[in-house]
Amino acid sequence: MPSIPKSPPPDAESSAKAAKSTPSVLKAIKVLADSQRLRILLLLEREEASVAELQEILSAGQSRISTQLSLLKQAGLVEDRRQGKNVMYRAARELPASLRGLLRDGETEIPEAEQDAEALGLVLRQRADRMRAYFDELAGKFGRQYVPGRSWQGLAEMLLALLPPLEIADLGAGEGAFTQLLARRAKRVIAVDNSERMVQVASELANRNGFTNIDFRVGDLEAPPISQASVDLALLSQSLHHALHPERALAAAWRILRDGGRIAVLDLKKHHFEEARELYADHWLGFGAAELEAMLRRAGFENVQVATVHREAEHPHFETLLAVAWKPQLPA
Repeated sequence: MPSIPKSPPPDAESSAKAAKSTPSVLKAIKVLADSQRLRILLLLEREEASVAELQEILSAGQSRISTQLSLLKQAGLVEDRRQGKNVMYRAARELPASLRGLLRDGETEIPEAEQDAEALGLVLRQRADRMRAYFDELAGKFGRQYVPGRSWQGLAEMLLALLPPLEIADLGAGEGAFTQLLARRAKRVIAVDNSERMVQVASELANRNGFTNIDFRVGDLEAPPISQASVDLALLSQSLHHALHPERALAAAWRILRDGGRIAVLDLKKHHFEEARELYADHWLGFGAAELEAMLRRAGFENVQVATVHREAEHPHFETLLAVAWKPQLPA
């Protein structure tokens, strides 16, 4: 009579399953020798994220992030789940305690870890904004239709009227339309543009309209002809993506601001419309929200707030980022 194989004791069976589902520490160490994979796993231990969100946080390409996630998943370090059209990734639940300890040690040796955590916080706030916008849409159409007397210019004038009179630097002022709007309330506006012809046209238009508190100057965003610590507010409206070195432009804005002054950057969100380089002389195809926040922090700004404030309905669906930050007030 053939013998019947004995089933393994319950403890042995559960141990075998655990061994199969628990990632190999040696294999994990090999995979995590790459700093970017380590950064991804540290992020996914905090919160699950999509490939697109990891792209924004790490300022890396889609194929690169997908490859890194695939290697982490093969090593048993990452799990995924489908959420609608997206795939969400998170750190595996069965990471051994010894490996978690190694991750904590590795986090202290990764200089970008703190920046990554801040960028993750921004991505989570953007998720909340998208959800809020969705429910706003469901709540009704009030305010989205034509209302007599309501206009963006009227709203802008009202908001500007609520500001105290400031000394403002309009960096990359172009033809000066925004400059004139600011000048209606500002103590003084210094408008800088690198095109002599643009500055001439803007100056002539402002003179015809009776403005006496606008000072037009020819200069570069990265070295504006403005004295150190001489303005209260620095504005870069759709100009930063024209700078050869955006971080230098932000550092220059820091230099001209007084302690406690603010910077506001209105610019394109990162896109892939390559024709913009030829059509609009764009040097950069926009910026990621996390990327812009990181640049502002590196320039020395604090209380950085970045949000997507507009998306165009027509192709290529350009999106607009608004970033606001403060130069710290030094103690007296």
